Amino acid sequence: MRILGVIPARYASSRFPGKPLAEIHGKSMIRRVYERAVSSEVFAAVVVATDDPRIYDHVSAFGGEVLMTLPSHESGTERCLEALQKMQAPFDAVVNIQGDEPYIHPEQLQEISAIIERPDVEIATLVKRIHDADTILNPNRVKVVMNDRNEALYFSRSPIPYAREQNIENWLGPHDYYKHIGLYAYKTETLIEIVHMEPGILEQTERLEQLRWLERGKRIVCGFTRHDSFGVDTPDDLQLILREKPE
Repeated sequence: MRILGVIPARYASSRFPGKPLAEIHGKSMIRRVYERAVSSEVFAAVVVATDDPRIYDHVSAFGGEVLMTLPSHESGTERCLEALQKMQAPFDAVVNIQGDEPYIHPEQLQEISAIIERPDVEIATLVKRIHDADTILNPNRVKVVMNDRNEALYFSRSPIPYAREQNIENWLGPHDYYKHIGLYAYKTETLIEIVHMEPGILEQTERLEQLRWLERGKRIVCGFTRHDSFGVDTPDDLQLILREKPE
């Protein structure tokens, strides 16, 4: 199967403008993501999809493949589709790689690629078991519940499932909680389909795009990873990574 790895990278950000170009121990954030994606050795091609010439020039300068895409896209999913359409070769699937996770692990890209290669899977993502109560209660950490086939039933910023009649310190005992790792893979025809879906009430309520796909009846198959994610949303996040992830 030919899989395209796409790294959407916008320059504009209300909380951290220009973050793809932020330096982390001598390399830009976007370069770190790109090099880790390439090192996974699962992609027929890896490309940065950006809307800004500064990012385009930077990626070109370090030898990466990059495409200019429209600034009007409302999501990385839409940007992935435009990148796919601009590539000069056909691909069977696309992996949407977050451009603000400079320490994404190549093994995670291998894990999600193995799932999307299955003929019965349209959309794949990753989850990681939660080991602390603070993460369960944190609305910035998206939780997921699954059925016995590891298909997502729901994603939420709230604690799910809610352990009724138990104290929060006891929640981690009788039930496993899972954090969503924001990495997606789609079959090519599925990516085309979901980009044209209108937002549903669940997505608008939780502000989670993947709920649009569930609400429209799409199956999202979850894979389990032992690696965490370290996303950079603000300058404070960057400082935290600089302290905790020495190069």
